Order: sequence, then structure tokens, then C-alpha cells
Amino acid sequence: MPIRVQNDLPAKEILERENIFVMDETRATHQDIRPLKIGLLNLMPLKEATELDILRSLSNTPLQVDVTFVAVSSHISKNTSANHLNRFYETFEEIKDQRFDGFIITGAPIELMEFEEVDFWPEMVEIMDWTKTHVTSTLHLCWGAQAGLYHHYGINKYLLDEKLFGVYNHKVMNRKVPIVRGFDDEFLMPHSRHTDVPIEKVRADKRLTILAESDEAGLFLVMANEGRELYMMGHPEYDRMTLDKEYKRDLAKGLPIHIPEHYYPGDDPANKPLLSWRAHANNIYTNWLNYYVYQVTPYNLYGAPTTFFGSN
Repeated sequence: MPIRVQNDLPAKEILERENIFVMDETRATHQDIRPLKIGLLNLMPLKEATELDILRSLSNTPLQVDVTFVAVSSHISKNTSANHLNRFYETFEEIKDQRFDGFIITGAPIELMEFEEVDFWPEMVEIMDWTKTHVTSTLHLCWGAQAGLYHHYGINKYLLDEKLFGVYNHKVMNRKVPIVRGFDDEFLMPHSRHTDVPIEKVRADKRLTILAESDEAGLFLVMANEGRELYMMGHPEYDRMTLDKEYKRDLAKGLPIHIPEHYYPGDDPANKPLLSWRAHANNIYTNWLNYYVYQVTPYNLYGAPTTFFGSN
């Protein structure tokens, strides 16, 4: 899939080295098609790394995707330069009158805080409400999934006894739903978090459908509103070395951390980690773009009736 990004986005060069077709703005202006318009609310501190992970994940279908990076304005990023944010990101205030085929809300390393304690929570609430009327399908990741389930359905997270950290086996719970089309009965996915959502409360809410879960890691994939909302508790976008970097970072800081489970061969950090989830990770994003965005979005986003975007 050609991904349309700004000409000088740093991730563009890396993606091209990986043989991923990235279309810059100049070439895109000569294409007589309407690309899918995808917004990415990037809440991670190392935004450039997340940009690369998500763009890589969106690169495996023949659909053309035009990605808009969005940042909250009520929080000052300490780990990404103001120059990068000013050049490549838009604020919610700047995009709130637009409509998007798809929207992704990332995780954030703030899960130990209560939602209302987060400095950008009021803006987050406004954005999540806005997606109900301006986005065809919204994909919530990790903390973003916990935030969405809390705001939309009143299901709060809880603190785990220790960090859930590693690559875990999951079971597909309903093979007929398109988001898991092409999946094996069981598959591996990375998790990295200190909190979880009580699966029994999700299961009890008839508005929510659990599509994949794990005996070790709990909830993984939840759907609501016929795919208008999808919630993923893990990190399918992670590359081979992400958990390794997190592990060594926490060790260097003296934080309590165990070796990522089911990750290093022989549980030895000296060994190169196995990449065991990429195929199913690609499948998730491909199925989301195809079945929940491309197949149902109107051709003319601005000419579409409000009831399409706001109906439940």
C-alpha cells in the first residue's frame, strides 16, 4: 500500500529502506483517486518511533492511505522536539472540523495515573466523543483502549500485581468477525502494561464483543458498534526489539522488571528475540482498513449525512 506522508518525515527514509512504498506529497498530487484519510493521535513520548511502527503496520494492503499526525495541545511533550511536532503534527483544534475514514488512538505510559489525573484528559474526552460523529472506525491501542472502554462504557482499569510484559498466546473467540479473518485459532502478541481491564465486566456488557483473549494476558481485542470502535490491549505494532529496549531501559533506571516472557530464546537476554507476531499484526491492520474503513466509508466524507457518522 502506498502511504502518503510529508516529504521530509524522518520515518519515510527508514520505511523506504524496508522496501515499503511511501508516497510523498508531490507524487500524491498527481493521483486521481481518493486515498483513505487516517488520523493518528500519537500519545507516546517517543513519537518518531511510534510513527514508524504504525506506518509500517498500515503498509500491507493495496489501498492508498493519507496519514495525519495529531497531538494533544494540553500536554507539553518532553521527549519529542517542538520542531518535529510543529512540522509534522496538527492539534485537535486544527482537525476537529474534518472527517476521517479511520482514526488510531495510541497508548501512553501513564497507566498508573487515574484517568482524571491526566493533564490532557478533558481534551482526550473531547476527542473520543468527536470520533463518534467524525470517524468511520476508531482503533484504540493499549492505554488508549483502556481510556475508551472507561469513557464510553464506564469500565475502569485496575492495577496488576506486576507488569504484564512479554509475548503471549491468544485464542480467537469468534472466527466469523472480519477483523480476525485469516487468523489461526491461536496467535502470539506482545503486551507491556501495569494495568488491565476486568474481562468479566467487558463480557457482561452486551454492547461489547470479545474477539480474542489470552489465558495469561487476559483481554486482547474487543469490538463495539459493529466495528465502529475497536479496542486492542496489546501492541501488535511493536517491532522485534521493542520489548528488549523497554527491558534494558527499565533495568538501567533500577525499576522492578522481569525478563519479557516467551520472548528471548532460552529466556536469555543475550539471545536475539524471536519475531513471532508480525503476520497476525499485519492481518489486524489490513482487515481493519479493508473491512471497517474502506468497505463502509462514504466516497465523499464531507457530503455524507451526519447520521452515518453519529448513528449507533
